[in-house]
Amino acid sequence: MSDHAAKSQPVLSMPSSVPSNLMPSSVTSKRHPCSSASVTYISRRKLVEVVDGLLGVMTPSSTHIKPSVHFDSDGPSDEVSPYKAWLATCPSALASFDRIIASAQGKKIALFLDYDGTLSPIVNDPEKAFMSTEMRAAVKNVSKFFPTAIVSGRSRDKVFEFVQLKELCYAGSHGMDIMLSSADSSKSKTEDVFDYYFSILCCTLCRTK
Repeated sequence: MSDHAAKSQPVLSMPSSVPSNLMPSSVTSKRHPCSSASVTYISRRKLVEVVDGLLGVMTPSSTHIKPSVHFDSDGPSDEVSPYKAWLATCPSALASFDRIIASAQGKKIALFLDYDGTLSPIVNDPEKAFMSTEMRAAVKNVSKFFPTAIVSGRSRDKVFEFVQLKELCYAGSHGMDIMLSSADSSKSKTEDVFDYYFSILCCTLCRTK
């Protein structure tokens, strides 16, 4: 783990001399720094197959804490309206899966995953939040097709210690510590630009969690 951490450093500055055609709106690299696969677009069938593989492992073992919203004979509690309003703007990805797949056609997808409660069960002892072998295999498979990152409040080294996949990017400490994949040591200008904006996105996601 130490060798991996030593080789990977946070991205802090914009690459110099970036051609306009390499800006985020038109990045066309066939490789990405969070996966060793040379993949651009995949078919809808393959996309569904890959994501279903991850969801199939994730859903049965999910132990998310459900919101304490209760209904009674007098109608919904005061907590229901804010929760419904939140769901209207932030619907469950599982409930919106078909719409997400349809919107993803012809686009490049990056996958961001939380660790606790998503890749591992919620447990009383944070040091025992281990992900299953099946989950690790599913995440590794997904990373072959999409740039994949784990965004967590934990330190990046601790998350990597749990996950142990060099194919992924890790954003730890709420975005203060970002580790890109070491799968590809030789990067083009396109990949440098991707690294830069990928790190910014990781930071943004961490700050809004």
